Amino acid sequence: MSTDTTVKSFLQQVKDTQEFWALQDKNSEDWVVLDSVNFENTEVMPLWSTETLAKSHCVEEWADYVPAAISVADWMEFWVEDLLEDGVIIGLNWQENEDCFELELPEFTQALAEIETL
Repeated sequence: MSTDTTVKSFLQQVKDTQEFWALQDKNSEDWVVLDSVNFENTEVMPLWSTETLAKSHCVEEWADYVPAAISVADWMEFWVEDLLEDGVIIGLNWQENEDCFELELPEFTQALAEIETL
């Protein structure tokens, strides 16, 4: 799947709900962030366009995690600055054992801004 197709497909699903999903630890409330497969010394935060996709990863080492919705508005207001400071990139509809599609944070945020409804 090409870069454009992956991003478009993700945004198409997010546009209607104005939210996407990440995994959060039930107890500590920490979010899943892992080492990038494509870039050295870089962390990636996997995000999914649907709860079902996110939930399918709540197994094995992530069994204590649950899908948590993040609204586009909250992302813009609270998340971007912190993640930029930490140098975190985004993994879109991340799939274990497959090519992981990773995107720079500004690029992802710009794409989200285009579908944000006020």
